[in-house]
Amino acid sequence: MFSSKKDPNNVKLAKLATLIAHNVHISGDLEFSEGLRMDGQVTGNVTGRPGEETLLVVSDQGAIRGNVSAYDVIINGCVTGDVTVAHFVELQSNARVTGNIFYQKLRMDIGATVEGKLTKFDSQPTHVPSLPSPPEYGIDLAAN
Repeated sequence: MFSSKKDPNNVKLAKLATLIAHNVHISGDLEFSEGLRMDGQVTGNVTGRPGEETLLVVSDQGAIRGNVSAYDVIINGCVTGDVTVAHFVELQSNARVTGNIFYQKLRMDIGATVEGKLTKFDSQPTHVPSLPSPPEYGIDLAAN
């Protein structure tokens, strides 16, 4: 019934060492290691430390206005900017992404929306490409 084998198609377990609470708004770029749960808002790029198997979780209350780059990403909130994921991205039912998504493996639930291109890497990238600043869409993150 239960298997002890790890499923290579899913997010690797990582310790969510950092929490950005729902009432926190950060302006500026953010780099994290291990895992980050985002319930608040960031205006700036959010990047997992290069070379680490980082995990970013954007909850249904979370919002990022900037580019995102990490090893694994789970989105259930809003991201306005490009998303680059070295391993696995999961778009849950409340996910709203306005930007392109670059991924190796993807799972998308019913209800999730993407306004941009989905581009699959043929194999794990040796480096994460640098992405331009996110476009201005006139979205007021404080209203969410």
